[in-house]
Amino acid sequence: RFTSPSFQELLDNCLRAYKRSGSGQRYVWAPEGLTAVRSDGTEFPVEATISRFEMEGSRYLTIILRDVNERIRAEEELRKLQLEKLYLQEEQRSEFGFEEIVGRSQAIQHVLDDVRQVAATNSTVLLTGETGTGKELIARAIHKLSDRSDKMLVKVNCAALPSGVIESELFGHEKGAFTGALSRKIGRFELANEGTIFLDEIGDLPLELQAKLLRVVQEGELERVGGTKTIQVDVRMIAATNRDLEEAVQQQRFRADLFYRLNVFPIRIPPLRERRDDIPLLVRHFILVHASRLGKKITTTAQKVMETLVQYDWPGNVRELQNVIERGMILSNGPALELARFHPASPVEHASGKVPTLEQVEQKHIISVLEQTGWRVSGDMGAAELLGMKRTTLEARMRKLGIRRKR
Repeated sequence: RFTSPSFQELLDNCLRAYKRSGSGQRYVWAPEGLTAVRSDGTEFPVEATISRFEMEGSRYLTIILRDVNERIRAEEELRKLQLEKLYLQEEQRSEFGFEEIVGRSQAIQHVLDDVRQVAATNSTVLLTGETGTGKELIARAIHKLSDRSDKMLVKVNCAALPSGVIESELFGHEKGAFTGALSRKIGRFELANEGTIFLDEIGDLPLELQAKLLRVVQEGELERVGGTKTIQVDVRMIAATNRDLEEAVQQQRFRADLFYRLNVFPIRIPPLRERRDDIPLLVRHFILVHASRLGKKITTTAQKVMETLVQYDWPGNVRELQNVIERGMILSNGPALELARFHPASPVEHASGKVPTLEQVEQKHIISVLEQTGWRVSGDMGAAELLGMKRTTLEARMRKLGIRRKR
């Protein structure tokens, strides 16, 4: 009554094997591929151990069944806990190294006002701004002020994931969905269920995946790669980009319907040059952050040094400032902060009255830093680190600005 046809075939094979082996073989283990039948007639996957014994001249078979669904659920829960641990560790290794947003300028206060208003809702937020302005920090602030703060904040860098695996990372995959898929994997949207997902550099998401992301945004539904089951997720979405998505829509590099779905509540994070009043506060903050780790006691910053920092335009924004302060502390031998190896571009005098474009200023600054590092882009004290940028971001900017090393 409780064995399916495939199970009955296994039992027949076991009996024949026992007869052939005499008393040598005592048990058979069937790990997968079996189903048993419940009292209501429904089948469910099982694994089985079949053993035999003799008692008072009679032969008996003992069959032990285990519900495989329970094991699968336990394994999935374990994988989810392991992923949660990984994301929490990444959260602790935050690039910014601080939890509170530092700044009193009117520009940053406008941003904080927006954060307070939107955090209490479940609306989708689109963060825009240049590289290094602190988009991830704003996303964390929205999550912490929301009703979902006791759940996961899962971060995804759409530019850092290879195109061949990004769908699996976002939506998960079933066992055998592709070569190397040895087990079922929970995607990051499932991991963020009832919490928040932060999609950084959303402008780099491939077009073919934008339609699937749109379905999640609209319907809260997804399917794992290689699966047919529709999975419901309840996720608050925050997206971020340093690109002009409206221009990307016009150039058909980004779906218009997805853009409008993401652009429910846009927040523009101002570059550091628009909030120069915050630079002294940030300088003091970074000195305190790095002091104990570097074993330095920096107590003062000369007025000329501070003026240099305030007047500089910071194309790499807060991340670049943090790196400059850390480097200055490493090279400072006394109680005063020194700006060794920091050579900001001098103000350009324009006899014709023409002002260089932002791209021209950025191009000149990147070339200056590359020459300083011997055109070393990545690695310790490479141009990407000095500029406070990710290597992939810097390489993309170099391609866009036409920066190449002269032979």
